[in-house]
Amino acid sequence: MDLKALDKALHDIVKKRADLSKLDYNNPKYDELEEQLHDQEDDFHDEFGEYLEEVLQTVHDEICPDIDVLFPVAYIAKTYKLNDKNELVVKNTDGVFVEIDKYPGKETKLVLVPMPPRVVLNIGEEKQVVVWTASQ
Repeated sequence: MDLKALDKALHDIVKKRADLSKLDYNNPKYDELEEQLHDQEDDFHDEFGEYLEEVLQTVHDEICPDIDVLFPVAYIAKTYKLNDKNELVVKNTDGVFVEIDKYPGKETKLVLVPMPPRVVLNIGEEKQVVVWTASQ
């Protein structure tokens, strides 16, 4: 697996989502940008979907085995920001809901994050844990 290409493709989707979020629905560029985003997501799924579905299945098997794996693009957050370590991070409110017995009463979500490609588990509003990181 070309992890640099995976990271770039994921980062490109993140950037396109950020660009789209800055536009109003009435902006004449909105539809064109949204179509470009959908094309990027389709290409991402075609190229990396099988690999990421295996990764996500492994993560699910370890922490939330009763929850079905969704398409990888579902795990991409709507917004990201750069931290002071020049890494993209997400808010604790982002991600796909999963039920984890280890955290009863806590809202838990999985999210795919680039730079480097990784899966983050958001636990409530106070904790984030990296549960998978891409490696060569």
